[in-house]
Amino acid sequence: MSDQQQPAVGSKSFTAVAINCAAKAGEWIKTKLGNHTSLSLKYSAQDLVTEVDKGSEKMIKSLIQTHFPDHSFLGEEGVEPGPEASAKALQSVRDAEYLWIVDPVDGTTNFVHGFPFFSVSIALAYKGEVIVGVVYDPMRDELFVAEKGKGAYVRGKRMTVSPDDTLKCSLIATGFPADPTYALPLNMKGLQALVPEVRNIRSGGSAALHMAYVASGRLSGFWEFGLNAWDLAAGSLLVTESGGHVTDTKGSLYDIGVRNVVATNGHIHEEFLGVLAKADAAG
Repeated sequence: MSDQQQPAVGSKSFTAVAINCAAKAGEWIKTKLGNHTSLSLKYSAQDLVTEVDKGSEKMIKSLIQTHFPDHSFLGEEGVEPGPEASAKALQSVRDAEYLWIVDPVDGTTNFVHGFPFFSVSIALAYKGEVIVGVVYDPMRDELFVAEKGKGAYVRGKRMTVSPDDTLKCSLIATGFPADPTYALPLNMKGLQALVPEVRNIRSGGSAALHMAYVASGRLSGFWEFGLNAWDLAAGSLLVTESGGHVTDTKGSLYDIGVRNVVATNGHIHEEFLGVLAKADAAG
Protein backbone atom coordinates (compact mmCIF):
# COMPACT_ATOMS: atom_id res chain seq x y z
CA MET A 1 0.00 0.00 0.00
CA SER A 2 1.36 3.42 -0.88
CA ASP A 3 2.27 5.99 1.77
CA GLN A 4 -0.40 8.42 0.63
CA GLN A 5 -3.07 5.80 1.39
CA GLN A 6 -2.07 5.40 5.02
CA PRO A 7 -3.57 7.35 7.95
CA ALA A 8 -0.69 9.18 9.56
CA VAL A 9 0.31 11.54 12.35
CA GLY A 10 3.10 13.73 11.05
CA SER A 11 5.49 11.39 9.26
CA LYS A 12 4.49 8.35 11.33
CA SER A 13 2.04 6.07 9.56
CA PHE A 14 -0.24 4.06 11.81
CA THR A 15 -0.38 1.28 9.25
CA ALA A 16 3.36 1.15 8.71
CA VAL A 17 3.93 0.84 12.45
CA ALA A 18 1.32 -1.92 12.73
CA ILE A 19 2.87 -3.83 9.83
CA ASN A 20 6.37 -3.45 11.24
CA CYS A 21 5.27 -4.66 14.69
CA ALA A 22 3.40 -7.66 13.31
CA ALA A 23 6.24 -8.67 11.00
CA LYS A 24 8.96 -8.38 13.66
CA ALA A 25 6.91 -10.23 16.27
CA GLY A 26 5.87 -12.90 13.78
CA GLU A 27 9.41 -13.62 12.66
CA TRP A 28 10.55 -13.87 16.27
CA ILE A 29 7.65 -16.21 17.14
CA LYS A 30 8.60 -18.43 14.20
CA THR A 31 12.12 -18.87 15.62
CA LYS A 32 10.58 -20.11 18.87
CA LEU A 33 8.42 -22.81 17.28
CA GLY A 34 9.22 -26.07 19.09
CA ASN A 35 11.54 -24.15 21.38
CA HIS A 36 9.32 -22.55 24.04
CA THR A 37 10.42 -23.16 27.62
CA SER A 38 7.33 -22.42 29.69
CA LEU A 39 3.68 -23.41 29.41
CA SER A 40 0.90 -22.55 31.83
CA LEU A 41 -2.89 -22.58 31.93
CA LYS A 42 -4.96 -19.42 32.13
CA TYR A 43 -8.76 -19.63 32.28
CA SER A 44 -9.09 -23.33 31.49
CA ALA A 45 -7.15 -26.35 30.26
CA GLN A 46 -7.73 -25.11 26.70
CA ASP A 47 -6.47 -21.56 27.42
CA LEU A 48 -2.67 -21.62 27.26
CA VAL A 49 0.13 -19.09 27.57
CA THR A 50 3.88 -19.34 27.00
CA GLU A 51 6.80 -16.98 27.41
CA VAL A 52 6.54 -16.46 23.66
CA ASP A 53 3.08 -14.84 24.00
CA LYS A 54 4.43 -12.53 26.67
CA GLY A 55 7.62 -11.74 24.78
CA SER A 56 5.73 -10.99 21.58
CA GLU A 57 3.36 -8.60 23.39
CA LYS A 58 6.25 -6.85 25.14
CA MET A 59 8.01 -6.36 21.78
CA ILE A 60 4.88 -5.00 20.08
CA LYS A 61 3.99 -2.67 22.95
CA SER A 62 7.52 -1.30 23.11
CA LEU A 63 7.62 -0.60 19.36
CA ILE A 64 4.20 1.11 19.39
CA GLN A 65 5.08 3.25 22.40
CA THR A 66 8.29 4.34 20.71
CA HIS A 67 6.23 5.92 17.93
CA PHE A 68 3.04 6.80 19.80
CA PRO A 69 3.80 7.22 23.52
CA ASP A 70 0.43 8.86 24.22
CA HIS A 71 -1.67 6.07 22.72
CA SER A 72 -3.49 3.51 24.89
CA PHE A 73 -2.77 -0.21 24.64
CA LEU A 74 -4.88 -3.34 25.24
CA GLY A 75 -3.03 -6.63 24.90
CA GLU A 76 -4.20 -10.11 25.83
CA GLU A 77 -1.25 -10.89 28.08
CA GLY A 78 -1.74 -7.75 30.14
CA VAL A 79 -5.23 -8.87 31.20
CA GLU A 80 -6.19 -11.39 33.87
CA PRO A 81 -7.86 -14.58 32.54
CA GLY A 82 -11.62 -14.92 32.21
CA PRO A 83 -14.49 -13.03 30.55
CA GLU A 84 -15.14 -10.69 33.48
CA ALA A 85 -11.54 -9.50 33.59
CA SER A 86 -11.51 -9.06 29.80
CA ALA A 87 -14.67 -6.94 29.88
CA LYS A 88 -13.29 -4.81 32.71
CA ALA A 89 -9.97 -4.26 30.92
CA LEU A 90 -11.72 -3.16 27.72
CA GLN A 91 -14.08 -0.87 29.63
CA SER A 92 -11.11 0.93 31.21
CA VAL A 93 -9.62 1.93 27.83
CA ARG A 94 -12.41 1.83 25.24
CA ASP A 95 -12.98 5.61 25.40
CA ALA A 96 -9.34 6.35 24.61
CA GLU A 97 -8.77 8.52 21.55
CA TYR A 98 -6.29 6.02 20.09
CA LEU A 99 -6.30 2.43 21.32
CA TRP A 100 -4.04 -0.35 20.04
CA ILE A 101 -5.66 -3.78 20.45
CA VAL A 102 -3.20 -6.67 20.24
CA ASP A 103 -3.19 -10.45 20.33
CA PRO A 104 0.53 -11.31 20.34
CA VAL A 105 -0.05 -14.98 19.42
CA ASP A 106 -3.56 -15.84 18.28
CA GLY A 107 -3.58 -19.63 18.26
CA THR A 108 -1.26 -20.41 21.19
CA THR A 109 -2.48 -24.01 21.41
CA ASN A 110 -1.50 -24.52 17.77
CA PHE A 111 1.88 -22.91 18.42
CA VAL A 112 2.53 -25.17 21.41
CA HIS A 113 1.72 -28.29 19.37
CA GLY A 114 3.65 -27.17 16.30
CA PHE A 115 0.45 -26.91 14.23
CA PRO A 116 1.22 -24.14 11.73
CA PHE A 117 -1.92 -22.00 12.04
CA PHE A 118 -1.39 -19.02 14.31
CA SER A 119 -1.01 -15.30 13.85
CA VAL A 120 -0.21 -11.88 15.24
CA SER A 121 -3.23 -9.56 15.35
CA ILE A 122 -2.86 -5.78 15.69
CA ALA A 123 -5.65 -3.21 15.41
CA LEU A 124 -5.88 0.51 16.04
CA ALA A 125 -9.18 2.02 17.14
CA TYR A 126 -9.89 5.75 16.97
CA LYS A 127 -12.60 6.79 19.43
CA GLY A 128 -13.83 3.19 19.56
CA GLU A 129 -13.86 2.55 15.80
CA VAL A 130 -11.25 0.27 14.24
CA ILE A 131 -9.30 2.18 11.58
CA VAL A 132 -6.32 -0.12 11.00
CA GLY A 133 -6.21 -3.92 11.11
CA VAL A 134 -3.20 -6.17 10.52
CA VAL A 135 -3.08 -9.97 10.82
CA TYR A 136 0.23 -11.67 10.08
CA ASP A 137 0.68 -15.42 9.56
CA PRO A 138 4.43 -16.02 10.01
CA MET A 139 4.31 -19.64 8.84
CA ARG A 140 2.97 -18.67 5.40
CA ASP A 141 4.49 -15.18 5.45
CA GLU A 142 1.03 -13.79 4.69
CA LEU A 143 0.26 -10.26 5.76
CA PHE A 144 -3.38 -9.17 5.78
CA VAL A 145 -3.81 -5.40 6.01
CA ALA A 146 -6.87 -3.14 6.10
CA GLU A 147 -7.47 0.58 6.54
CA LYS A 148 -10.85 2.13 7.19
CA GLY A 149 -12.26 3.23 3.83
CA LYS A 150 -9.18 2.10 1.89
CA GLY A 151 -9.81 -1.60 1.30
CA ALA A 152 -8.02 -4.73 2.51
CA TYR A 153 -5.01 -6.48 1.04
CA VAL A 154 -3.05 -9.71 1.28
CA ARG A 155 0.45 -9.96 -0.18
CA GLY A 156 -0.22 -6.49 -1.55
CA LYS A 157 -3.29 -7.57 -3.58
CA ARG A 158 -6.80 -6.28 -2.95
CA MET A 159 -9.03 -8.81 -1.20
CA THR A 160 -12.69 -9.52 -1.83
CA VAL A 161 -15.08 -11.88 -0.07
CA SER A 162 -16.40 -15.08 -1.65
CA PRO A 163 -19.41 -14.93 -4.00
CA ASP A 164 -21.21 -17.85 -2.29
CA ASP A 165 -24.85 -16.84 -1.86
CA THR A 166 -26.26 -19.74 0.17
CA LEU A 167 -25.09 -21.75 3.15
CA LYS A 168 -25.33 -24.91 1.04
CA CYS A 169 -22.38 -23.83 -1.09
CA SER A 170 -20.40 -22.28 1.77
CA LEU A 171 -17.30 -23.36 3.65
CA ILE A 172 -17.46 -21.84 7.12
CA ALA A 173 -15.35 -21.99 10.27
CA THR A 174 -15.69 -21.88 14.02
CA GLY A 175 -13.62 -22.40 17.13
CA PHE A 176 -14.13 -24.24 20.40
CA PRO A 177 -14.21 -21.72 23.27
CA ALA A 178 -12.17 -22.07 26.44
CA ASP A 179 -15.26 -21.31 28.57
CA PRO A 180 -16.86 -24.73 29.22
CA THR A 181 -20.02 -23.45 30.94
CA TYR A 182 -21.48 -20.83 28.58
CA ALA A 183 -19.63 -20.26 25.32
CA LEU A 184 -18.70 -23.84 24.44
CA PRO A 185 -22.23 -25.29 24.78
CA LEU A 186 -23.62 -22.51 22.58
CA ASN A 187 -20.95 -23.10 19.97
CA MET A 188 -21.69 -26.83 19.98
CA LYS A 189 -25.41 -26.20 19.59
CA GLY A 190 -24.70 -23.94 16.61
CA LEU A 191 -22.31 -26.50 15.15
CA GLN A 192 -24.94 -29.22 15.27
CA ALA A 193 -27.46 -26.95 13.54
CA LEU A 194 -25.10 -25.69 10.85
CA VAL A 195 -23.33 -28.89 9.80
CA PRO A 196 -26.29 -30.16 7.71
CA GLU A 197 -26.82 -26.72 6.16
CA VAL A 198 -23.34 -25.96 4.78
CA ARG A 199 -20.81 -27.50 2.43
CA ASN A 200 -18.45 -28.10 5.34
CA ILE A 201 -17.01 -26.58 8.52
CA ARG A 202 -13.41 -26.04 9.56
CA SER A 203 -11.82 -25.17 12.91
CA GLY A 204 -8.30 -23.87 12.49
CA GLY A 205 -7.74 -22.50 15.97
CA SER A 206 -7.03 -18.82 15.27
CA ALA A 207 -10.02 -16.47 15.17
CA ALA A 208 -7.92 -13.71 13.61
CA LEU A 209 -6.88 -15.97 10.73
CA HIS A 210 -10.43 -17.24 10.29
CA MET A 211 -11.55 -13.62 9.90
CA ALA A 212 -8.71 -12.97 7.45
CA TYR A 213 -9.80 -16.02 5.47
CA VAL A 214 -13.37 -14.71 5.28
CA ALA A 215 -11.95 -11.42 4.01
CA SER A 216 -9.86 -13.16 1.35
CA GLY A 217 -12.71 -15.40 0.14
CA ARG A 218 -11.22 -18.66 1.43
CA LEU A 219 -14.11 -19.00 3.87
CA SER A 220 -17.64 -17.68 3.40
CA GLY A 221 -18.32 -17.30 7.11
CA PHE A 222 -17.08 -17.68 10.67
CA TRP A 223 -18.77 -17.65 14.06
CA GLU A 224 -17.68 -18.19 17.62
CA PHE A 225 -18.72 -17.37 21.17
CA GLY A 226 -16.68 -15.95 24.02
CA LEU A 227 -14.02 -14.11 22.05
CA ASN A 228 -12.33 -10.84 23.03
CA ALA A 229 -11.49 -7.53 21.41
CA TRP A 230 -7.94 -8.68 20.64
CA ASP A 231 -9.27 -11.75 18.79
CA LEU A 232 -11.63 -9.78 16.56
CA ALA A 233 -10.69 -6.12 16.12
CA ALA A 234 -8.18 -6.45 13.27
CA GLY A 235 -10.14 -9.20 11.53
CA SER A 236 -13.39 -7.24 11.69
CA LEU A 237 -11.90 -4.47 9.58
CA LEU A 238 -10.37 -6.96 7.14
CA VAL A 239 -13.82 -8.45 6.55
CA THR A 240 -15.76 -5.21 6.17
CA GLU A 241 -13.12 -3.61 3.94
CA SER A 242 -13.29 -6.70 1.71
CA GLY A 243 -17.04 -6.30 1.30
CA GLY A 244 -18.22 -8.64 4.05
CA HIS A 245 -20.38 -8.17 7.12
CA VAL A 246 -19.61 -8.53 10.84
CA THR A 247 -22.20 -8.60 13.63
CA ASP A 248 -22.78 -10.24 16.94
CA THR A 249 -24.65 -13.53 16.88
CA LYS A 250 -27.98 -11.71 17.25
CA GLY A 251 -27.33 -9.40 14.29
CA SER A 252 -26.21 -6.18 15.98
CA LEU A 253 -23.35 -4.40 14.22
CA TYR A 254 -19.83 -5.16 15.42
CA ASP A 255 -18.12 -2.91 17.94
CA ILE A 256 -15.00 -3.59 19.98
CA GLY A 257 -17.08 -4.93 22.88
CA VAL A 258 -18.56 -7.82 20.86
CA ARG A 259 -17.68 -11.27 22.22
CA ASN A 260 -20.03 -13.50 20.19
CA VAL A 261 -19.37 -12.94 16.50
CA VAL A 262 -20.65 -13.83 13.04
CA ALA A 263 -18.49 -12.70 10.12
CA THR A 264 -19.52 -13.53 6.55
CA ASN A 265 -19.25 -12.50 2.92
CA GLY A 266 -22.54 -10.66 3.48
CA HIS A 267 -24.53 -12.81 1.03
CA ILE A 268 -25.17 -15.59 3.56
CA HIS A 269 -25.35 -13.44 6.68
CA GLU A 270 -29.08 -13.41 7.30
CA GLU A 271 -29.41 -17.12 6.53
CA PHE A 272 -26.51 -17.83 8.90
CA LEU A 273 -28.08 -15.78 11.73
CA GLY A 274 -31.42 -17.47 11.06
CA VAL A 275 -30.00 -20.96 11.58
CA LEU A 276 -28.39 -19.92 14.87
CA ALA A 277 -31.61 -18.28 16.07
CA LYS A 278 -33.79 -21.23 15.09
CA ALA A 279 -31.48 -23.58 17.01
CA ASP A 280 -31.53 -21.29 20.06
CA ALA A 281 -27.78 -20.96 19.53
CA ALA A 282 -27.48 -17.18 19.26
CA GLY A 283 -26.77 -16.56 22.95
